[in-house]
Formats: sequence, C-alpha cells, structure tokens
Amino acid sequence: MAKLPRSIDENLHFLCAEIDGQLSGLQGYFREPGQAAAQKVLLRAGYSYNLAAKVNNASTQGLSRKKVSHEDQNLLRNVELIARNLDLISRLARRSLTHAENVTRKEYLRPEAYAKITTQVRNSLKLIQPALARSDSKSAVRIGQTREKLDDLYDRVFRTLTADMRKSKHSADLANSLLVANEMRRLGDAMQSISEAILSVNIGQSVQFERYFTLKSLLPDAKEDDAPELEPLAETRSGSAISSVRSRDASGEPVSAVFKGGELQKVREERAGVKSWHSIYPGLAPKILSYRKRGQSAALLIEHLPGYTFEQLVLNEKNGLLAEAQKSLAKTLRDVWGSTRMEEAAEMSSMRQLARRLPEVYRVHPEFKSEPQQLGSLTLPGFDELVHAAAEREEQLKAAFSVYIHGDFNLDNVIYDPAEKKIHFIDLHRSRYMDYVQDVSVFMVSNYRLQIQDTPVRRRLARVACDLQDVAAKFAKSQKDRTYEYRLALGLARSFATSTRFVFDKSHARRMFIRARFLLELALKCPEGREARFKLPSRELFID
Repeated sequence: MAKLPRSIDENLHFLCAEIDGQLSGLQGYFREPGQAAAQKVLLRAGYSYNLAAKVNNASTQGLSRKKVSHEDQNLLRNVELIARNLDLISRLARRSLTHAENVTRKEYLRPEAYAKITTQVRNSLKLIQPALARSDSKSAVRIGQTREKLDDLYDRVFRTLTADMRKSKHSADLANSLLVANEMRRLGDAMQSISEAILSVNIGQSVQFERYFTLKSLLPDAKEDDAPELEPLAETRSGSAISSVRSRDASGEPVSAVFKGGELQKVREERAGVKSWHSIYPGLAPKILSYRKRGQSAALLIEHLPGYTFEQLVLNEKNGLLAEAQKSLAKTLRDVWGSTRMEEAAEMSSMRQLARRLPEVYRVHPEFKSEPQQLGSLTLPGFDELVHAAAEREEQLKAAFSVYIHGDFNLDNVIYDPAEKKIHFIDLHRSRYMDYVQDVSVFMVSNYRLQIQDTPVRRRLARVACDLQDVAAKFAKSQKDRTYEYRLALGLARSFATSTRFVFDKSHARRMFIRARFLLELALKCPEGREARFKLPSRELFID
C-alpha cells in the first residue's frame, strides 16, 4: 500500500490535534456558556486553516509529479479530502458558537445535549490517522457511523426546540438554538466524508459510505476485516457506478465479480433485464451472484465476463480480432431477432423521445435552438418544428413486428469473449420488446459519438457502424420490413441529436446535430406513402 509523505503525515497529525483542541473548547463553552469561552475557539480559526492548507498544498505537489502511481494518486486525493473536512469541522464549530452567542437565554441552548455530540466527534477524530495508516476499514466505518448518531441526537433536540416554540414567546432565542443544533448535526456529514475517503484509499477508488456497506453485504463469505478491492469500469449517465471487485471468501479463495450500485429503481430494472435475457436467450447476459437493497439504493454483484467491449476492440485491437467479433455479433443479433420475433406491431417513437430530451440538449448547447428563418421566398423551419412534423409521420409507420432488444445498445455494453467466441450483453435495464431499429440506431451513433479525431480510427468507427447497418438491412429484407430504412433515419436523427448532450466539444457536437437535421429534412422530403422506397445514405453520414 502507498505511504503518506512524512510532511503530510505530520501536518495531518497536527491538524487532528488542533481540531480536537477546538472541539474541547466547544465542550467547555457548552458546559459554561460565555463570551470568553467562545472567543477561545473563534480566535483559533487561522491555525486549522493553515494546517489544512499545508496538507492540501503538499498533496497537490505530489499529484503534479510526472510519475505518480494510481495508488499514490488515490491516497493523496483522499488525504486532501480528509484535510478539507477537518477544516470544515472547525468552521462548523465556530458557526455554532456564533449562533449560540446570539441566544440571550442560555437555557434555550439545551447545552447538555452537545456534550454527547462533541464527545462522539472527538472519539472518531482519534481513529482517523490509525485507520489510514493501517488500512483499517472497520475503524473507517466506525468514523462514518458518527453521522447516524449525531442525526439521532439532532432529532431529539429539534423536537424539543420546536415544542418549545409553540408555547414560548422567545422565538429568536429558540431559532438561534435551532441553528446551533443544525451546525452541530453537520459535523456528522463531515465525519462521514472522512470515513469515505479512508475507505476509498483502502478499496482503490472513490466509494460512498452506503455503497461500501452494500458491497460488504453482497460478499457474505468475505472476512469482516478484509476490504474488497474495486477497480472502476464505468459511471453510467443515470448515476450508477460499475466496478470490478476483487475479494476473498472465508476459505481464502479469490472472488472476482462486477459490482453495480445506484438508485433502487434502476438496479431493479437491471436485475429484471438480466433475468429476462436468461429466459429468452440463455448465455447472453451475465449471471447475478447477489442482490441487495438499502433504502432508496440497491446493488448487484454480477458475474465477471472476460473479453473486450466493442469500444475497446474498435479503438485498440487488431483488425482480425475486430472482424471476428463483428461476425459473432451479426450472428447473435440475427439469432436473437429471429427467435424472439412476435407478431405485434412496435412503435419506436423516436421523435417523442427526441422531443423529451431536447430541453437537456439546449441546456448544454443553447446555440442549437433555432427559430424558423425566411430567406426570400424560402422558409427554413426551426429544429423543433422538424421534430414535430417527423413525429406525425412516424405515428403512421409502426414496425410490423417486435423483437426483444437490448435497449441501450452502445459500444461499451457489448462484450466479445475471443476464447469462447461469444457475445455478451451488459447494462440491461432498458431491455424490452421493441422495434429492432432502436438498437441499430443507438449502436451506429455510439461509434460516431466517440471523440477521437484520428482519421484512420474514425474510418474504422464508420466501417463498424455501417457494417451493422448492412446486417440489419439484410434481416429487414428477409422479414419483408419495407419501411426499415425510413424508421432508421428517424432513429439516427434522434440518437445524433440527443447524444450531443454528452459531448462538450462544440465542433463535434455541431457535426452530430447537423446530421440530425439533415436526416429529418430528408425523411420529411420523402412523399407520404413512398417510405418503402426511401434510401438512407448511411456511409456518407458516418464519414467526416
């Protein structure tokens, strides 16, 4: 494990001691409130600030060196976070004293309650450096549990003070007392942040307190003191975090899996999606090893799948391996689409999806919002008008049948295992019966969206996108799906436009948005009733 530089370790020691001294002074004030006791703490603001600044500056210098290992980066960033939260504890203590001094009738302070709070925080402070030095996750968890204890104490004080407000005329004193209680409660937030920083050092990546707790519960056979090792794999746009987890079970055998944690509904949908794929097309989705929910969050422990994502293949691997993966993907999609086909019309509603997401697009790229323009006798409609007109056309063009789709068919959600020559799907919370054009359009644009400007790589991305279009076109022909290309044009328009909200590069985002407008104009130019003859210029679309 990485070791703290001596200068940081010493200043962190002095900072913890200084904060403990300030909290001792805070305890003294609540035992015997008075201006002299308050000033004793208030005048020490500069001490804790300077010590925290020394830790932060040394950490920044360490991170700026040319060769810094991932372990050292993780340690230095989290020690900086610890120092910031220790300084926050000092500021919260001072703010509580400022509010307390505004209370004229000191009995309304309920000072006896704060002795327990400051004692809890001081006891946790003593655990910080030993926990950090010994990678002691058990002590780190104890530090984080301070928040729950302080929340309980705050609830009791809050109930008492609000009850007093209903029967007392001294509302100003009670209001200031409530402000004191709130600042004291926030000490628990700071302690939990410190706990998370220590756990993040032990695990190897940033982790939230509740997420760590959930992860430990997913590994019931692991030894209590063993911290699992996490390696970040992805952060989804919906807020879920996906990591590779390594631990050992009670017998000492290594455990390797994928941990996905996030909002309860999203994780439930992912679990349901995986189960559906197991019943519909066994072997395509990973196995669920464990599932836990906690409050409004939940987590899954999923089988670790060997192989490469298609993004890794396109960007880093040789042509032969990529071609092998493409062939396997084509076969898998034909099998899935063919075996899951249902004689039930599918409405993709690309334009409704696009209309819902346009406010987010305009928040990131306000310059894309256009009003109708007049050039002589020529009227150029605004983008919103094009979407509205295309939505009316789309309502008349449902797919004649449904297939089971991935639902979020990006490059990084498709894995190829070269040893087994098999395709696997991950991130399955949007899987459902739908028009297969949904998956085709998302996959194609996920290639173009990658912000890689190297010309050979961009050509490779274009080829992968167009090759999948060829696979889908052949399937459409075999199924006598005559409006496939027209629906795909609308699906691509949606994906090009909505994907710009994830692209900060203005020129790249504009190229995508222009393609979306071009596709909408092209689709609307096609006479009604002639959609089956529509031809999509896919290769031209994907070449810059």
